Amino acid sequence: MITGYTIEQVLPHAAPMILLSDFIEAGDEHGVCTVRIDEQSPFYDAGQQAVPSYVGVEYMAQTIAAYAGANRLARGGQVRIGFLLGCRKYVPVVSGFAHGAELTITATQLVMEQSGLSVFDCQIYQQQQLLVSAKLNVFQPDDHQAWLRES
Repeated sequence: MITGYTIEQVLPHAAPMILLSDFIEAGDEHGVCTVRIDEQSPFYDAGQQAVPSYVGVEYMAQTIAAYAGANRLARGGQVRIGFLLGCRKYVPVVSGFAHGAELTITATQLVMEQSGLSVFDCQIYQQQQLLVSAKLNVFQPDDHQAWLRES
């Protein structure tokens, strides 16, 4: 089990686009992060006193990035960027994540291809209550700059 990293260490993002609060753990096929919802949360809607539930897609994508980053760091590598290709079966049971909520985001790798394409099964929980589930398709090329030049 990989623990002990800050969210800033495992993500290739920079403030203010780091939406997660904490990196909890990563294993060979899973990652877990948390986010606390308050007035300072990116995309917070003061009128609704919540972050819209569609932002959960990015919470899930960043949890996948944190999983990948932690695994690379633990093996002596560097954090690399990846790309969110798509989301299937995004099923929220709430319209927003309420002020004061502490959410736990899980991402479990279902498929990993040699090409860098992967599929993850993701969930967002508040305590033990499932708020959102989805499957995310992601891509992490060996050299993202070369891949972008060729694309």
